[in-house]
Amino acid sequence: MLVHLSIKNYALIDHLDVRFNAGFTVITGETGAGKSILLGGLSLVLGKRAELSSLRDTDQKCIIEADFEIGKYSLADFFKDNDLDYESRTILRREILPSGKSRAFVNDTPVTLDVLSRLGSRLIDVHSQHQTLQLADNDFQFKVIDALAENQSVLTEYADILDSYNRTSKDLNGLIKRQSDEIKELDYNTFLLEELEKAPLRPGIQEELESEHEQLNNVETILEQLSKGHQLVNNDEIGILHLLSELKQASSRLSSYGKKYAALNERIQSVFIEMDDITSELESLEGGIEANPLLLEEINGKLQLLYDLQKKHGAADIGALLEIKEALSEKVSETADLESRIEAKQQELVKLEKELENTAVLLRKARNKVIPDLKKQLESSLASLGMPNAQFKIEMEPSKEFNRNGKDELVFLFSANKGTAYGELKKVASGESFLVLCSQSRLFWVNMKAFLR
Repeated sequence: MLVHLSIKNYALIDHLDVRFNAGFTVITGETGAGKSILLGGLSLVLGKRAELSSLRDTDQKCIIEADFEIGKYSLADFFKDNDLDYESRTILRREILPSGKSRAFVNDTPVTLDVLSRLGSRLIDVHSQHQTLQLADNDFQFKVIDALAENQSVLTEYADILDSYNRTSKDLNGLIKRQSDEIKELDYNTFLLEELEKAPLRPGIQEELESEHEQLNNVETILEQLSKGHQLVNNDEIGILHLLSELKQASSRLSSYGKKYAALNERIQSVFIEMDDITSELESLEGGIEANPLLLEEINGKLQLLYDLQKKHGAADIGALLEIKEALSEKVSETADLESRIEAKQQELVKLEKELENTAVLLRKARNKVIPDLKKQLESSLASLGMPNAQFKIEMEPSKEFNRNGKDELVFLFSANKGTAYGELKKVASGESFLVLCSQSRLFWVNMKAFLR
């Protein structure tokens, strides 16, 4: 309910504060006293579009605040959906600037005029000729019938299933679109993956191939240097090994003359052994290396393939190519797996659709049971208000689509007098009859809305 209304710099109002207590409040006054201005200010804070002419002082901004107690209005979901802080005591504020721009706030959070308007329509009903709109609102009509049918628990179950259905449908559409997009790339990605799988990719392979290529490409130089080294070591007269052999003999003779000579002899013996081993290694390397043009060509081809792949994929090294290969493998696998995922989602959607259909049937049956009694109550209320020939016809047919309130289409038809054809309530009721129907029978609808909230 509206607890407090503050209006500053609006029309004839400089500053006004009105507090409303629980119960029935009446504001009266002669024509021109400002009753409509009060309602005009209230309508602005409820989302009506503002005009610069509504400012009392065009150099100052207009500020209108309305304080509501909404604990019983079941609006927590609305606040959550619009990313607003929910408070049982909620303040709506509207500011109209001298420039003509306006700003809207809910609990000090900036909101669009649309959000403010939708929230305002849930907080206050304005009843006057041509403005009693909620009775003709289809959602409100469903709420009345569902309240009488005690459909609240079934509606909650239906809403949960519908949310799951919508999410699954969205996921399915996303998968189908993704499949359509990725199927175009599947052949190309498969080609790239096969190309990488055929290449000799493993950590360190490029360094090994480059080293082997360097050796095979310089066989003559390597053999020349190995041969030179072997001659320097193994020459019979001036070779290093021959000279070391003579040094070893001399140190061996000295070793018996003291520890220091013995230690020196051990070192020389070690050097001789190491040099002898080096000589064997030189012989082995010289004998094991030979020119191999075919192998050189093969290694050169492998290296060129690696270089080309790195350039093609913009990869800095083999590690980067391996990462690209893994990513391509995942893409190809995921695309191939999309078909099974789509099929699973389709099956899930069929299951949810059956659950929705069954729950919608339960809602429809409960609604059909209470519609005749609601029709009698409405016609009885109108008869007691001087409209004995007024009649209602409430028609409900299955809808083709699942809506938030079920799978039904609801139409309230109304005839005010005998011989008058039925028509939609909001279209055929005259201003006077609509006012009688909606305002004078207000007790029925106010009690019903209180029950709904």
